[in-house]
Amino acid sequence: MRNLHDQGFFRTTDIQFKAIPSILAGEDVLAIAQTGTGKTAAFAIPIIENIHSRKRSKRTEGLRCLIMVPTRELAQQIGEVFNGLCRNLKVKSFALYGGVEQEKQIRKIQDGLDILITTPGRMFDLISQGHIDVSGIEALVLDEADHMLDLGFIEDIESIKRKLVRGHQTLFFSATINPEIKKLAYDQVRSSAIRIQISPDDPVSKNINHAVMFVDMEDKRFFLSEFIKNHPESKLVVFVRTRVRAERVAKSMKGFEINTLTLHGEKDQADRLEVMRAFRAGECKILIATDVSSRGIDIPDVTHVINYDLPEKPENYVHRIGRTGRGHNKGEAVSFCAPEENAIFANIETTLNIKIPVIKVSQKNYEMIILPPVKETKDFRDLIAQEEDRLKAKKRKK
Repeated sequence: MRNLHDQGFFRTTDIQFKAIPSILAGEDVLAIAQTGTGKTAAFAIPIIENIHSRKRSKRTEGLRCLIMVPTRELAQQIGEVFNGLCRNLKVKSFALYGGVEQEKQIRKIQDGLDILITTPGRMFDLISQGHIDVSGIEALVLDEADHMLDLGFIEDIESIKRKLVRGHQTLFFSATINPEIKKLAYDQVRSSAIRIQISPDDPVSKNINHAVMFVDMEDKRFFLSEFIKNHPESKLVVFVRTRVRAERVAKSMKGFEINTLTLHGEKDQADRLEVMRAFRAGECKILIATDVSSRGIDIPDVTHVINYDLPEKPENYVHRIGRTGRGHNKGEAVSFCAPEENAIFANIETTLNIKIPVIKVSQKNYEMIILPPVKETKDFRDLIAQEEDRLKAKKRKK
């Protein structure tokens, strides 16, 4: 209880209230709840309590709980939650992921663990090397499980389940689940599993206000620059589709004298950790990221999410905007929609059953935004003339 208080837990959220008793009782649970509603604590609290109680009553050794997640960032974040809640208890947890040297991780495992939070790749590496023994695992947690199944980790999950003790507990947690994944999800838990859905018809948090701006693809950088300059105190996550786009947008912002951080799968793990540290600490308030950061990552005080590129899968819209409006905080989600993304935008509205308000921009204001600030020199006057010619040609085309 002291740890809960120290970590800022004073009352349960809906998902915690419904999931904790069943997990304490050893039942399988399949839980779907909006992002930002406290799902990590919903399984962390009862898992730690069960292991701690067992270790007080009888001596137990070895790994008892395995938590599988799709990304390194999520493993690190969940590891931090467990470390805070395990403080001064007879329970040891550790976050294991790739991209860093194995030696320190192996030593940590050899020192003795009760709970392992891990990505599949590094876990299987160390199992094959004989450093991880899963034969004593009593609880398996699949977090952001729909994404893991969607990424093709189903064979890895089933391989692990075959190694576990008979009758182990399985917990399945996610913010979204589509019909294709649902059957796979149900196959991972017992038929008697407790099924919990919080606001199943409205997967988007009510703490978030939505808006969309219709702009041409090549003009998005000007609108992003304008938005950032108009919100100087805000903390933003800007989502793009690819790592190339992330670096390109960051370079564009640098041209506007705007400092940004980038996060994507091509960065090595040390860089990714440093980016997350700097962004969390507020050393830079603008993070440009691919969907590697949209799953479960809890970053304090994010005020705005910008969908610079619209996600092709509607459920990724839910995960992206869930980086803001977390807990009891309010948040803003703004999407830039180019003409070629109209069908994607319509699919998002239809699938999520929401109507996103449009921010209307007059032609005059539009033209003012996309004309870059210039100085009175011949080169810049030539640049203005070129921009004016481009706009005239654009009008004639319309």
